[in-house]
Amino acid sequence: MTVSGAELAADAAGDTGESALPHWTEAPTGQVPIVVAGEPSEDPWAAVPGPAWREGEADWVAHEEQFDASMLAGTPRETGNRPWEFDEEPAPATEEQILDEVPRPEPAPIARTRRAARGDLLAGRAVRQTPARSVSLATATGLGLGVIVVAAFLAGPLAVLVLVLIVMVGAAGEALAGFRRAGAHPATILALVAVAVVDIAVYNKGLPAVAAITVLLVIFGFIWYFSAFRLLDVLDGLGATIFVFAWVGVLGSYAAALIAPRYSTDRHGMAILFGALVLTVANDTGALFVGRWIGRRPLSKALSPNKTIEGLIGGAVVTLVIAVVVSQIHPWSMSLALEAGVAVAIVAPLGDLFESMVKRTLGVKDLGRILPGHGGLLDRLDGFLFAVPTVFYLVHAVHPV
Repeated sequence: MTVSGAELAADAAGDTGESALPHWTEAPTGQVPIVVAGEPSEDPWAAVPGPAWREGEADWVAHEEQFDASMLAGTPRETGNRPWEFDEEPAPATEEQILDEVPRPEPAPIARTRRAARGDLLAGRAVRQTPARSVSLATATGLGLGVIVVAAFLAGPLAVLVLVLIVMVGAAGEALAGFRRAGAHPATILALVAVAVVDIAVYNKGLPAVAAITVLLVIFGFIWYFSAFRLLDVLDGLGATIFVFAWVGVLGSYAAALIAPRYSTDRHGMAILFGALVLTVANDTGALFVGRWIGRRPLSKALSPNKTIEGLIGGAVVTLVIAVVVSQIHPWSMSLALEAGVAVAIVAPLGDLFESMVKRTLGVKDLGRILPGHGGLLDRLDGFLFAVPTVFYLVHAVHPV
């Protein structure tokens, strides 16, 4: 092997094999190394160029013969042209790191799914199309429901309670199915049980039972998602569960409260509940037919373009007219019936718009199709869910019967 500069050192030593440098034990001579002194020399290292400032492209071209730019190109692992860079050996993975690398399913992008569905619906591309509704079919279905309701009221409070249970549980099931179609994961069985239990508890123990059922629902909801077999969006799932329970279960439980023995004497609650139901149906029917007849200005184009201001006014007028008829039912009075008619004319359309808001948020046209010509149970209960608590407090706080 040849070492650069060795010949020069050998010449200086006279090829005797002795070093040209003084022994370390000798006194210093005061001589300056040739590199520092800058004296001319035949040192081969002098041919190596010094550092050069390269700023523009021309500077690199000018010194192309002195610098191999390919040294900076590529990846060291691929080219091997960067000897100053190397890869360290990775440390052995710990048990925690191995567990962290196990793939886990990501929660479904619920918000994005709903936004996309809502955008399609508002743009006229409904996610789930339903056939056009026939007025005659809707009327026939309404008459059939009316017969069932009247038969239940004639049978007594327990029959009405059973009817309330069936209707509320079915409506809650429709809402929960809508959330599941939108990508959420509500605790369906838990919510349905809670809706049924709250109606029974309110009938037997009164409205304070609502708080107890709500607490139990939250606790058991946490246990439900804690023991889930895969990772779920607990806030979205439990939120949907509690939302449906509050919307259908809690509001609907006021129907059970009106006929509960502790709130009703001489079956007066049965007559009050029947009157509230008649006023709600009158408002919904009046708004439908008047809106189709002379409706021009949308009530809320974003939420429900088919509902009109003319239909809202027509529904209010029909409700007040029917309130006069309801006042003839004992223990209804004229003042109570008219006040209830005004209240229902205000809150029932709000309940209708609220359901429309939920449907647009979920991106569905109807939450159910169990009733021919009407859609689902919630499509008929949306206004009643807002009206029955209003009538309950109107009767028990303003006009005790």
